[in-house]
Amino acid sequence: MLENLVSGLAFALSMDALIYCAIGVTLGTFIGMLPGIGPMAAIAMLVPLTYYVDPAVGIIMLAGIYYGAAYGGSTASILLNLPGTANTAITCLDGYPMTQQGRAGIALFMTTIASFFGSICGLVILVGFAPSLSTAVLAFGSPEYFSLVLLGLLASALAATDYPLRAVAMIVLGLLLGSVGADQNTGITRFTFDSPYLYDGFTLVAFAVGLFGIPEIISNVRTPPSRIGAKSIRLSAMLPTREDWRRSWLPMIRGTSIGAVLGALPGTGGTLATILSYSTEKRVSRRPEEFGNGAIEGVTGPESANNAAIQTAFIPTLTLGIPGDAVMALIVATLMIHGIQPGPLLVSQHPTVFWGLAASFLVGNVLLLILNIPLIGLWIRILSIPYKYLFPAIIVFVCIGAFSINTSPFDIYMVSFFGALGYGLRLLRCPPAPLLMGLILGPMLEVHLRRALQIANGDPLVFVERPISAAFLMVCVALIAAAIVRRRKPGRTFGEAKA
Repeated sequence: MLENLVSGLAFALSMDALIYCAIGVTLGTFIGMLPGIGPMAAIAMLVPLTYYVDPAVGIIMLAGIYYGAAYGGSTASILLNLPGTANTAITCLDGYPMTQQGRAGIALFMTTIASFFGSICGLVILVGFAPSLSTAVLAFGSPEYFSLVLLGLLASALAATDYPLRAVAMIVLGLLLGSVGADQNTGITRFTFDSPYLYDGFTLVAFAVGLFGIPEIISNVRTPPSRIGAKSIRLSAMLPTREDWRRSWLPMIRGTSIGAVLGALPGTGGTLATILSYSTEKRVSRRPEEFGNGAIEGVTGPESANNAAIQTAFIPTLTLGIPGDAVMALIVATLMIHGIQPGPLLVSQHPTVFWGLAASFLVGNVLLLILNIPLIGLWIRILSIPYKYLFPAIIVFVCIGAFSINTSPFDIYMVSFFGALGYGLRLLRCPPAPLLMGLILGPMLEVHLRRALQIANGDPLVFVERPISAAFLMVCVALIAAAIVRRRKPGRTFGEAKA
């Protein structure tokens, strides 16, 4: 492991990897601070850039955008009371009151430290457990993979949404869209309507950009997010007191522990980790009345949980090929576009990708530590970019990126179609992330289902006769039962949202 880490660090410190890692974390910080954009849209737009560099370098850049957005999102939450990403919404509760008290600099400094601490601890867990998990998963057969993929899809739909039936419907729609194109077993085309552009299925990049990026822009054009003026912050005003340190180190440890566990579970992610961390800190605090009024524990705990969850989310993504959220699903799709299959053989067959990516997390988080503290003034100025310039520029980059995939205008039409679909789903309050996961994981689900039934001569009991597969299916049943119980409240139907 030490030799692999050294070789991975050497790759991460190479000129190309270092430059693209710096681009990723800087762009991620910028995107994270802008309400309404988010890392999903940014990553989808930049996937075409990975065609022109080494795949490992491209994945390093995309991953840097992901965890860089967590840093930037907390900056917007603290200074503007506007979470740049969903994962940093909890930070608003105590971060913005600290700004109102004149302690914005301290909140930003401690947020950066907590994020760095959570990320590094998550990285240690990733490096320690991912290779061992890859070895264990080599014993999996098609029944186990089918049950595991099914568990990932159900968990993403039921674990963290107020609309479970709609999320399940989106997964089903994603599975149907994933069946478009040539059948992997027979080569017969399905649902292509004799269009050669659909023989390989929908272009994942155009699908993701249209589904996530375009609806965000349309929504913000209709109702631009409000902005609150932010004053410049002197570096001297960012130094925390001894009391701030004393009240922060235990929440950072607890938050990191919560985030590391939840991040490795498909369907949970950073949002649930931050909520659980915040509620835990409020429950164990001797001053619970301060939460919501500028308690520093309400900032450091959730931020460490968020960043730890982001790092450990790569464990199931890389070793099992099961993404925990929509961003991880796009990472999986990008790897597959480059001919790299995420799963138990990734570590052995593509060591540069795995160990180079793991080492880049260390490099990227050090860069973020350098970027976020001295450049606070620059980030505040960036927050004032007028939306009338920002949104048209994003649309131009979207069209260029979509066209550059196959140099085909059809991909631009596809972006427009899925953009309209994504906006319609937003109006109907249907979550788009399960749709993307269904599209990406659908072919894998179908292949392992058919292969398992062929091996068992059509006997469906093969999925419950094998212990690991049966255990995954039991968890699926438990998730469905828990969702039904959670929704069974007086005066509310199963598909109704929380008031």
